[in-house]
Amino acid sequence: MQIYFTDRFKKQYQALPEQIQKRTDKKLALLLNYPQHPSLRLHKMRGHKNMWEIRITASYRIVFQIIDDAYRLERIGSHDILGKK
Repeated sequence: MQIYFTDRFKKQYQALPEQIQKRTDKKLALLLNYPQHPSLRLHKMRGHKNMWEIRITASYRIVFQIIDDAYRLERIGSHDILGKK
């Protein structure tokens, strides 16, 4: 699998605290190498076609799509913010 970053994801990532960026990098490595790892809490989002979510911390999530053999990272942020449209 490969990872692609949307412009929105890149901007949101840059705005995160450095500690969260480092944890994100570790979680993305896990996603690529061991997507079943329990700490990711990988699940398909209800009410969205082909939208998935992984956990960075108790408060931060990554929302992405799986397209062919790639993860397209759409958004990253606090769980509360990502839940709002």
